[in-house]
Amino acid sequence: MIALIVIGVLVLAVLYGVSIYNRLVKLRNLVQEAWSSIDVMLKKRHDLIPNLVETVKGYATHERETLENVTRARNLAVGADFVEGKEIAEKNLNQAMMNLFAVAEQYPDLKANANFQQLQAELSSIENDIEKSRRYYNGTVRENNTLVESFPSNIVANMYKFEKSKFFELDNIAEREVPNVKF
Repeated sequence: MIALIVIGVLVLAVLYGVSIYNRLVKLRNLVQEAWSSIDVMLKKRHDLIPNLVETVKGYATHERETLENVTRARNLAVGADFVEGKEIAEKNLNQAMMNLFAVAEQYPDLKANANFQQLQAELSSIENDIEKSRRYYNGTVRENNTLVESFPSNIVANMYKFEKSKFFELDNIAEREVPNVKF
């Protein structure tokens, strides 16, 4: 009788371990899928930026340094690997793009240009998609990291070398600025 109970407990423990292993595999795959989605959105963004730079270049010829900085930041962002590298490159690209839009504000004809407005709208739409993809990615990372660190699943995670994933966070400087309210 005791032998049956011990065998039953061992079978349950093995089944529980298999269940945890399968959840870890599922979450690892979801993290990879979510990262792939971010990568696609960033590629769309990177592909749009040269068109935007060319449009601005036609109006703001003496803003060469700003345009070169955007191009340089875009090229670094395209070539960045891994979460940390992408994070740093995208922060630099965001800053360069903010400078580009600040330059565009100085040229009323450019702001009124239909091509510029369309590119700006597309970029805004892509930025929203990136934000959604980043939120999904970070949610799957959170679930994965919780399972990897929690007991008893951390035992299975350590046995099979499952690791925590990195969050993908971009600072949006504009969100941190205090709004200027005038009456």
